[in-house]
Amino acid sequence: MSDLSTGLPLTGERTVPGLDVENYWFRRHEAVYLALAPECAGAVVLDAGVGEGYGAALLARAARRVVGLELDPAVAAHVSGRYPAVSTVRADLQAFPVGDGAVDTVVNLQVIEHLWDQPGFLAECARVLRPGGRLLCATPNRLTFSPGAGPDDRPLNPFHTRELTAAELAALVADAGLAVASLVGLHHGPGLRDVDARHGGSVIDAQIALALSGEPWPDQLAADVAGVTAGDFVLRADDLDASLDLLVTAVRPR
Repeated sequence: MSDLSTGLPLTGERTVPGLDVENYWFRRHEAVYLALAPECAGAVVLDAGVGEGYGAALLARAARRVVGLELDPAVAAHVSGRYPAVSTVRADLQAFPVGDGAVDTVVNLQVIEHLWDQPGFLAECARVLRPGGRLLCATPNRLTFSPGAGPDDRPLNPFHTRELTAAELAALVADAGLAVASLVGLHHGPGLRDVDARHGGSVIDAQIALALSGEPWPDQLAADVAGVTAGDFVLRADDLDASLDLLVTAVRPR
């Protein structure tokens, strides 16, 4: 199946815009990009794992320059064609083609959980940051994304290698030589909590169950998912263990 708005294959590995059945996940990611955009104002930004490219393009509205790294040649070509404000470079995320201290900000959203060598990836992020530069890293919270899974268990999502808790994420970042400045979690706001209540307590579980069964979506679920906006999510520092996604901001010491 392909996303009609982008032409990229809808594999489940990356989130794409413009597709009603993907709208919840797209808006969930968009909410974080929107929160980060002011942090990137006037900066040279490296989006490590640019994916479909919509997030890097959003950041490019505020940043001085955005470079997106992507290994898949088809995806890299798509980003270059669809988002001309993003400079796209094919690269392995374990070895950035970027000089030491060359960028102000490294952004990676929903990336680290896909990688086998997470410490090596974070070391690369630290290497390319200038002194005082910032890493902005978001990832699913294992406690809510794969309930009951331990740190060494394979995640429920087949595209993930290792998911993290807030404490584990902070420790990995610190081990890379970066100082954690903030750690917040993404939660459903009041409107989405009402949607959860309409669908057995979790609109996420309702979507996943139907995806696994192949059954058609009820009209109410389809309408609720299509109506989700980035404003339906909130980022806050309390109750991290109950958050959906984690967002850490870390600084390379001067």
